Amino acid sequence: MARLRDCLPRLTRAIRCLLFWSLVYCYSGLCASVHLLKLLWSIGKGPAQTFRRVAREHPPACLNDPSLGTHCYVRIKDSGLRFHYVAAGERGKPLMLLLHGFPEFWYSWRHQLREFKREYRVVALDLRGYGETDAPSHRENYKLDCLITDIKDILDSLGYSKCVLIGHDWGGMIAWLIAICYPEMVMKLIVINFPHPNVFTEYILQHPAQLFKSSYYYFFQIPQFPEFMFSINDFKTLKHLFTSQSTGIGRKGCQLTTEDLEAYIYVFSQPGALSGPINHYRNIFSCLPLKHHMVTTPTLLLWGEKDAFMEVEMAEVTKMYVKNYFRLTILSEASHWLQQDQPDIVNKLIWTFLKEETRKKD
Repeated sequence: MARLRDCLPRLTRAIRCLLFWSLVYCYSGLCASVHLLKLLWSIGKGPAQTFRRVAREHPPACLNDPSLGTHCYVRIKDSGLRFHYVAAGERGKPLMLLLHGFPEFWYSWRHQLREFKREYRVVALDLRGYGETDAPSHRENYKLDCLITDIKDILDSLGYSKCVLIGHDWGGMIAWLIAICYPEMVMKLIVINFPHPNVFTEYILQHPAQLFKSSYYYFFQIPQFPEFMFSINDFKTLKHLFTSQSTGIGRKGCQLTTEDLEAYIYVFSQPGALSGPINHYRNIFSCLPLKHHMVTTPTLLLWGEKDAFMEVEMAEVTKMYVKNYFRLTILSEASHWLQQDQPDIVNKLIWTFLKEETRKKD
């Protein structure tokens, strides 16, 4: 009987693990089946259109706009990877490090690069696998530990020991993890439309609506097929994400210009450009939930209530994981792409938070 009692906790954990991975793989297969049906439907309607891709050899002019900053590169000694970033503001000013989401790149922060360079050295990074940053081929190179170490090494390479850290979407996930693992590196934490990682993993298992909204996490577990689906119809899925009524930018805010949209398509239409970004998601289920999860950094969480991918209730729950000053602002008419959708409001809220925290500390 005593031996049975000793084995019971291990047996319970094993059963829970089995159920969890059964859910992951079953739902991944279901999502893949749905997308396969979409592919077959598209081919049936017009095979030539389905496999059409426009050649894009030269970047749009907006990607070389000098008002956004200077294109820079840094090679990390330990990993050997070369990272691309755009920097604005004078060297020596406090560092503001910007981490984009999916499917984005440094250009997502164009409004913030212009705004905050007056008082900060603003650095908008291309994350590992994105844009002009190196993209290792194996999915194991995109584990959360690697992504966290990247940010730590970037700070060291830039000559800084701490920064104001701002992350959106997947970049928000990384920003939370940096604040948890290296709190001494983060003066202020600002996250846009991503909850604390533990809130996300707990909520998604308890709320079918969020499970449905996060179906792309599961679809991305399938090798190669997601990259192919993003590229058909000349990257129609990518265009839809940024422009549709249900998910896009600018329903009640700034409109994404034709050149802005072309910038995204240009970057992700380059050979192999989708594999690195999607590989970020292919390790997620083996890394969460976190063992250490409390955040001790002053934190601002900004949320677009019309987010098509994240339930707003997760934002409310997040405050229980922050053991410091915490402010949550929900913008009622804003989308998931908040810093592009409502840049003036977002910039004002960030300024207020930064100044308020400075006064409070003093």
